[in-house]
Amino acid sequence: MPAPHERPRYRRVADELRHRIMSGAIPAGSILPSETSIMAEFGVARGTAREAIALLRSEGLAITEMGRGTFARPVLPIRRLGSERYRRELEQIRGDQSPETSFTVDQGVRWNDYRLDKTFHEVPAGVATADLFGVPAGTMLLERRFVFYTEGVAQQMSTSCYLLAMVAGTPVADPNREPWPGGNTAQMHSLGVTITGIRERVRSRMPMANEVETLHIPGGTPVVTIGRQTYAGDQVVEVADIVIPADRVELGYWIDLT
Repeated sequence: MPAPHERPRYRRVADELRHRIMSGAIPAGSILPSETSIMAEFGVARGTAREAIALLRSEGLAITEMGRGTFARPVLPIRRLGSERYRRELEQIRGDQSPETSFTVDQGVRWNDYRLDKTFHEVPAGVATADLFGVPAGTMLLERRFVFYTEGVAQQMSTSCYLLAMVAGTPVADPNREPWPGGNTAQMHSLGVTITGIRERVRSRMPMANEVETLHIPGGTPVVTIGRQTYAGDQVVEVADIVIPADRVELGYWIDLT
């Protein structure tokens, strides 16, 4: 038994491997030592080596691929989200600049490097969503589920809802029109609706199984969720729930107190 003040052996092995990853001695995306190599280098049993690797996976520092080995997790670009990003959508309806949305602005990518998976369904509003819209539960909505990609990599998921009575029979309800330059702001403008404000609520949680699979989220990594209400005057015209892996996003806001 280790002395009370000693760290378990698997943690000491994980500490050293973590140091190598964080210092760049094991570059991002490179394969980690095998269990056999760890056993030989540190003089530990196979179970200890496995526990050390499992700890690194739980911290989001390592990814194991069946048949290939365990790798230091690649460094992914960090999206810096600020309140000003929606102004770029507003600019789409005022000029002739290249097509973009708040997502392409966040990612810093060209339109051709961006794509969506999308599914549209007509659904009755549940109690929580109806409350966000300020309408009775059961009001029919157009529910749009998106997975956003840049250069072939899934970056975020979202569920976005419009009041069906507002968009039914219009191009906005046509999934083949997505992605739409200018996003929701331009879509509402095409219907004669002017967006005047956006409220967002941000929190974190652990990912659900489908989010882990779709966004390739390693163990131990939470997600950031952004609940959005889009306003035209006093009316909520869109409600959305956006999911982004927490290690790929930074939220930054300017608060003017003058």
